[in-house]
Amino acid sequence: MEPDDEQFFLALEEQVWQAQVTGDVAAERELLPPDFLGVDTDGVNDLERHLAQLADGPITADFALSEARLLRVGQDAVLLSYRADARAPREQAAETFFITSLWQRREDRWWNTFSQDTPAAR
Repeated sequence: MEPDDEQFFLALEEQVWQAQVTGDVAAERELLPPDFLGVDTDGVNDLERHLAQLADGPITADFALSEARLLRVGQDAVLLSYRADARAPREQAAETFFITSLWQRREDRWWNTFSQDTPAAR
C-alpha cells in the first residue's frame, strides 16, 4: 500500500484502536508522538492524558471502522476521516463516532499527531 491510499492510513488507525482493545500503552506510543493532541468528549488531551485512559486496562471491547475518506493536506500530511462503531468493555451496545485524524510523516515514518472524536447524535 502507498501512503496516498486511504487503506494504508486506515490500517495505521486500526493499530491505534487495537491498542485500546488490548490496553497496550506501548503500542499507542509507537503511533502517537510526544506532541500528540486529541479532542474528545472529555476535552483536549495531550499524549499523557490520552494514555492515562488505559491505566485500568482496555477501553474498547471491539470496533469497526468504515466510510473512510482521505485528504492530503501537504507533502507529508493527510487527514483521515471515518466512522467508528465501538463498544466499551461491559457495555451491550456500540457507540458511533465520527473521527478525523491528522497523520504526519516525520523522519520517514507516519505519526498520528491529532485526533478529534465527535459522537454521533443519538
